[in-house]
Amino acid sequence: VDKAVLAAPENTRNQATVIKWNPANWTYTTLRKGTNRIVCFDLSGLPGQVAFSLECTMLGNLDRVAQNLKFETEPDRAKRTAAIQAAEKDGSRAKPEFGSIWWHVRGADQATARPHMTIAVPGATAQSMGLPDNGKQGGVWIMDAGTSAAHLMVPGE
Repeated sequence: VDKAVLAAPENTRNQATVIKWNPANWTYTTLRKGTNRIVCFDLSGLPGQVAFSLECTMLGNLDRVAQNLKFETEPDRAKRTAAIQAAEKDGSRAKPEFGSIWWHVRGADQATARPHMTIAVPGATAQSMGLPDNGKQGGVWIMDAGTSAAHLMVPGE
């Protein structure tokens, strides 16, 4: 529990829900029920994950997380990308909550792990948000614009 919440902002950690994923079927067990909308989990060493991998997001994104974890078990990048694109095209891709935050801490080990934060804006485009769809200008930008995976990238995170 204490390790899983390290990806969350410090002032929210004690109120976050903590779950443990079952890689056999991508269901989860609740280790601690929280009092806010944040859910955290340790993905370290699971299929498709790096050795040290912590993630927190909003409770409403758990279907998306389960789907992501299932996709990430495919080691062949081209096959994984094709499966994601097929789900996107046929409408079966779980959408994250618009405006929800994803916090990650990932690396070879805890000492070298880096934090990263994104904000989900599914379906957003440069036209709909008024933000660029690439990082060339150096500010916040939309990655994967126009898809359910669209999210705001924050430079330096």
